[in-house]
Amino acid sequence: MMNSNAAEMKKPVIVFIHGAFMTPDSWAPMRDYFTKQGFETLAPAWPLHDRPIKEQRSNPSKGLGKLGLAEVVDHYAQIIRALPEKPILIGHSFGGLITQILMDRNLGAAGIAIDPAAPKGINAGAYKTASKSVASILLKPWKKTASLTFEQFQYAFVNTMPLQEQKEAFGYSVPETTRIFFQSAFASFNSQSPLTVNFKNGNRGPLLIIAGEEDHIVPAAMVEKNFQLYDQQSGAITQFVEFPKRSHWIIAEKGFEEVANFIKHWVHVQLH
Repeated sequence: MMNSNAAEMKKPVIVFIHGAFMTPDSWAPMRDYFTKQGFETLAPAWPLHDRPIKEQRSNPSKGLGKLGLAEVVDHYAQIIRALPEKPILIGHSFGGLITQILMDRNLGAAGIAIDPAAPKGINAGAYKTASKSVASILLKPWKKTASLTFEQFQYAFVNTMPLQEQKEAFGYSVPETTRIFFQSAFASFNSQSPLTVNFKNGNRGPLLIIAGEEDHIVPAAMVEKNFQLYDQQSGAITQFVEFPKRSHWIIAEKGFEEVANFIKHWVHVQLH
């Protein structure tokens, strides 16, 4: 006889969505945490991001510079639609924006956007540390791909961390298409911008938006502004939390377990 609690105990699959300049390897600590909590996890790579880090660094994929946000979103949408049930979506940085777009399409049982890149409606250039973090990209519009130097990564991603840990985190970085950053910069001028989210959509699962207090490339104030764009009267749950003393590397820096534990409990409350 089937256990009457079996259906209740079955946990949704978690789909982790990495950000720009990253690969699924950046999710290793979080995936390990949630696997130990009994979740099945997937961490698909963006298109053209599925080779070993050393190979991507030495020989970026042909066509990388043509990769735009719409193609990345559609890539994940296809993966998610192939699953038997709606998953939990957890995205970081541009992956956090992608999570919001996928939730807007009603493809997630619940969504967690961690330090999400700005959707259409927010001028990231108005935030000093965000502007400084991507200046090297936007000032060279002829470059189709970009790689972060250690100093740039240090400022944008890991500014609160000890030097040795910064160097270890830098080992996860790979070359990236610059197109997504220009799509972001010009989103407000594009009526069909791929960064568009319907903030009034009440027909989606619950969404948690997380900020790191000391994040440079996605400042906490910008993340809170992202949260404030959502219509709290839509019928869909949207919540915001800021973790103190965290950099953009909030998903893997020391203390990430506190963030993961918060997410686990939030998901449990929302889906039970």
